[in-house]
Amino acid sequence: MKGKQTRASFAGLQVVATKRVLKLIHMDLFGPTKVLVQEERGSMKIPTEKKKKPMLKDEFKMSSVGELKFFLGFQVSQIDEEIFISQSKYVKVILKRFRMEKLKPSDTPMSPSTKLTNGENGTDYDQKKYRASSPPYNFMQNATEAPPTSYYDYIIVGGGTVGCPLAATLSQTSKVLLLERGGSPYDNNNIKHLSGFTDSLCDTSLTSVAQQFISKDGVKNIRPRVLGGGTCLNAGFYSRASRDYVRKAGWDMRLVKESYEWIEELLSGAGVPELKQWQSAVRDGLVEVGAVPDNGFTYEHLTGTKIGGTIFDRDGHRHTAADLLAQAEPKQTTIFLWATVYKILFKRGQQRQIAYGVLFKDSTGETHEAYLKNSLNNEIIISAGALGSPQLLMLSGIGPSDHLQSLGIEMVMDQPLVGKNMADNPMNAIYVPSPSPVELSLVQPVGITVFSSYIESISGYKYAICPPSGLSRSGFIFEKVADPISTGYLKLINTDPAHNPEVTFNYFQEPRDLHTCVKGLKTIGRVIQSESFSKFRYPNATFDSLLNETLQYLGIKKSNRPGNYKISVENFCKDTVMTMWHYHGGCQVGQVVDHDYRVLGVDALRVLDASTFNSSPGTNPQATLLMLGRYMAVKIQQERLNMEDHVSM
Repeated sequence: MKGKQTRASFAGLQVVATKRVLKLIHMDLFGPTKVLVQEERGSMKIPTEKKKKPMLKDEFKMSSVGELKFFLGFQVSQIDEEIFISQSKYVKVILKRFRMEKLKPSDTPMSPSTKLTNGENGTDYDQKKYRASSPPYNFMQNATEAPPTSYYDYIIVGGGTVGCPLAATLSQTSKVLLLERGGSPYDNNNIKHLSGFTDSLCDTSLTSVAQQFISKDGVKNIRPRVLGGGTCLNAGFYSRASRDYVRKAGWDMRLVKESYEWIEELLSGAGVPELKQWQSAVRDGLVEVGAVPDNGFTYEHLTGTKIGGTIFDRDGHRHTAADLLAQAEPKQTTIFLWATVYKILFKRGQQRQIAYGVLFKDSTGETHEAYLKNSLNNEIIISAGALGSPQLLMLSGIGPSDHLQSLGIEMVMDQPLVGKNMADNPMNAIYVPSPSPVELSLVQPVGITVFSSYIESISGYKYAICPPSGLSRSGFIFEKVADPISTGYLKLINTDPAHNPEVTFNYFQEPRDLHTCVKGLKTIGRVIQSESFSKFRYPNATFDSLLNETLQYLGIKKSNRPGNYKISVENFCKDTVMTMWHYHGGCQVGQVVDHDYRVLGVDALRVLDASTFNSSPGTNPQATLLMLGRYMAVKIQQERLNMEDHVSM
């Protein structure tokens, strides 16, 4: 850390601070814990019983060491965190940083292998097992516990990558309801660690966190069904959108930066990944074949080769959007799990329809009603994802009139662009059997090419095969078409909200997308043949033989021609196309919503998720979706404050 450090030791831990505004943390491991905030220049004071209690800006009280550990991001060693403590009703926050450093094992009871005991009740807290239990969200319940009727300032449909930071921030000033159609991520072993990555994707049960669907293109895909959304299922790669993307979106650059940083401080896994042999060889191979410059580790979107962030920590534990709900104001937050919203309610306003409530069913099929309180500022925000949001708009009567009327849906507004321009970034992989052992790894380095292809890799998994029994001495290097111009559409099959809609992406319909795939795969071939990657390549492996091995691995039948013939790379792209789950569109800005994500033609309703994107941001959209939830919540709060100030004048 740079700058003069101030250190203090207590309760077996050290606090190191370098900011002018210092954070005082008084921790009693065997009783109630308080995080104290005090402005101080040049020194750190540790409150004790002998000293007068310092003047506090605010306090964050926690009832047990377990809550403290969750608040600090579970591990208490080598963690950078920001604690955001509301100083006023309108979230004038004190943003400060501290670093917790573990003392020598002989000096502290906080060694990762030990257990802590709460002296009040004798409960053991095993640090490595703590993440397995549900976090201390006393505002989270099964929807079967929901009252028949309830009222809120904001109703958010979808507790995913956007919905969680959105709810956490809005709850600081308003009463928020978050409705999630899935369950909790904290009780699912496959979510908690990177070793369960493929197990989640292969779960086909009715309550799976990865709801399966197959597009009309014949490509297998998944739709998240869990609090935390896609952050509970993906490969964890964390990388920001380019500055050009931010500019084209019309976002405020300063607030975007602050929102990214808010996410990065709280999701402590979003740090520098540790590259082992396979991923290091991929990175060096990319640079060797011309994916330059080598940009090292960065969150920024830069042409060349880079190492991105990750939501997995050094022990392989996954941090998800659901963790951000630790920042929610408990008294103003309600989360119902297994709550399937099937209709947005509208009433006639002076000029147009106004959204004023939702109907949702719990897991037993019981219907519950949730309404907005009577205020012009209150809103319903749909964050149900690129499939769920256009689906819910249609089910509620907003969409192409001929399609909705054919299903007997009462029309609210004819909007033919709902469900249109659906796109998915096609992904094609080359299977690489290795003569050397490989580590279990998900995406870490990425090659950002000048021809709009992103090249990434995973290793050690039996990827794309279900069930994924055991590990594999192999890896996959894959390319993703960055900005596909091929688009499709989404439409309802029936009026059941639990049933996936029908979606067509039209992969490679446009020749330019196919050309990009071919160039990306040929670049992968050069990486595999590079000197940097030689340790993981069999001597007789050629580009053509690896294409054929990939077809065999995926179970795709070749033509009747015998032998190891030279396959057409174009046909390989078409025959082996897969998804990276970065599909988007259906409620795009300028077509279905405005630049503030308000649904055009109605009031008190917004859509905020990947369905609004015209293209997928960066190499992986999750960082930008997380940012967008925080970003728009701050903007909505500012709008609300400005309106209230105007009314009071």
